[in-house]
Amino acid sequence: MAFNKKNANTKQEIPTTSMPDIVFILLTFFMVTTVLRTTDLQIRVDLTRATNIEKIEQKRLISYVYVGPEKLEGNQIGDTKVQIDDVLIDNMTFIRRIMYDKLVEQPKLIVSLRVDRESEMGAVTDVQQELRQAGTLQINYSTRRQQ
Repeated sequence: MAFNKKNANTKQEIPTTSMPDIVFILLTFFMVTTVLRTTDLQIRVDLTRATNIEKIEQKRLISYVYVGPEKLEGNQIGDTKVQIDDVLIDNMTFIRRIMYDKLVEQPKLIVSLRVDRESEMGAVTDVQQELRQAGTLQINYSTRRQQ
């Protein structure tokens, strides 16, 4: 006795009629849940002015290092401090560790120094030396356009 195989005339397609609805719901979800990160500055940064400046196009490759006097209570200012992300750096050697870790994550990292114009130059030099030790050699100095 032989068995005859029946051929089914059905098409195996994936229904795509609800695809735009699903894409719209996912897009809305990600737009609502995404939080733009802002840095809470604990130091004062009043940038110097320059005439010959160049704008960096890829902002996601930049890590900001802030150098300036610490903001104290009652609109007073303190000693010159260094801030990376939302953290004040007490020991300058921590800069080397933090920036080396960032460089490992993002090899094309650009460090942008945002220095208050009344900052102590010794602190800026210390930051530059630590950045050099970390291997972050692409350094940008942030300024404002001179009017």
